[in-house]
Amino acid sequence: MALEKYQDIYHRAAERKGSAENLEALLSKPLDKNAIAAIPNDRWLSAFSMKVFQSGISWRVVRNKWSNFEEVFFGFKIEPLLMLSDEQWDIKSTDTRIIRHHAKVKSILANAQMIHEASIEYGSFGKMVANWPSNDITGLWTYLKKHGNRLGGNTGPYTLRQLGVDTFILSGDVESYLRSYNIIEGGKDTKRSLEAASAAFAHWQNESGRSLTEISQTIAFSTGDNRVVAE
Repeated sequence: MALEKYQDIYHRAAERKGSAENLEALLSKPLDKNAIAAIPNDRWLSAFSMKVFQSGISWRVVRNKWSNFEEVFFGFKIEPLLMLSDEQWDIKSTDTRIIRHHAKVKSILANAQMIHEASIEYGSFGKMVANWPSNDITGLWTYLKKHGNRLGGNTGPYTLRQLGVDTFILSGDVESYLRSYNIIEGGKDTKRSLEAASAAFAHWQNESGRSLTEISQTIAFSTGDNRVVAE
């Protein structure tokens, strides 16, 4: 099936949100490469860790406790975390100030190691992300899944979006849209599906001049149950 024109998707989303102005108010703008490159390693680790803990747990509960996490894990500074022994990590996983989940706590160490290794090669994790080819954003998702811990599915992409990286997200609404047009079939995380989704988003980006973030959000707003008008 031929791809729907971005302008038609946009018009439908604008109608559902009440007006183009309302829709525009809901669309996020990604940061430029210099701003992405300037994000410190500790903020990457903090953001990845928050999303890992929010998986399967109330996002609000995790956010409300996050200052405690920052305190317990040294502000997510990479070097001091990498110096902790296994016994010290076990002790931290039982700290009552945080959400006690041993496997998720240990993911902090694994992701700190990923960020540290990327920094050795690229200067910083932010520089690696900033210079990642924009036409291979799903390749960055795969990198996070392969080299990190518990960053598969939408956890990695949502973290990238939160920090201002230009990426689409295969949310429930976006996935449903892509399936309705037979753009993806089978598992959404398969190489074939990711390549097909990337090609579709590249087409819409060339057609509209919009960021992947804006296109992804517009598709989400054009379908599903989200008809809330921006206040």
